[in-house]
Amino acid sequence: MSHSTINRRQFLSSTASLAKGSLLVLSVPAIVTACREASESRQQESAFVNLGAEEAAEYSAIAARIIPSDETPGATEAGVIHFMDNVLGDPEREPVLEALRDGLRELQYQVATEHGLSFFSELNAQQQDALLSANENTPFFDTMRYLTIAGTFSLPEYGGNRNNIGYNIIGFEKPGGWAPPFGFYDADYRERGG
Repeated sequence: MSHSTINRRQFLSSTASLAKGSLLVLSVPAIVTACREASESRQQESAFVNLGAEEAAEYSAIAARIIPSDETPGATEAGVIHFMDNVLGDPEREPVLEALRDGLRELQYQVATEHGLSFFSELNAQQQDALLSANENTPFFDTMRYLTIAGTFSLPEYGGNRNNIGYNIIGFEKPGGWAPPFGFYDADYRERGG
């Protein structure tokens, strides 16, 4: 997190090495599965399965500063917290969840000692940004950034990127050729200017 202002395109293009330093790296099938399960959780308005209410509020507040809601919707509107809840539920990822919980406790300790409050989510946006900037080279922050971006820009059909929010942020228009049936349909679609 730099103190200089960058636009969203610059931010996203700088994420080529997104997983570097993260405690977790997901395969495409893992992201697809987590997105599908996150979509089902949101549609059923299910309670969080793997995160407690306090953890969900804190992780959601952190994600909201990584991809904030301003002139466009951000991580909150994209439903990133449901994605995180599902990804972190895999038994193989229990060490990652515990490391994130440790990182959150450390962050909350900093909130208490520096601001006299109990929760990161109680800080104003400037205080949150300053605290995250101070922690941006930690595995905790790297993992939170990775999960936030993965949840925001995953395929909407599987629950990430709710309402194409991630696509809208980067100005991506999904081409008609991605929809079945494939083959000659794609060529016909393009010939008609699609």
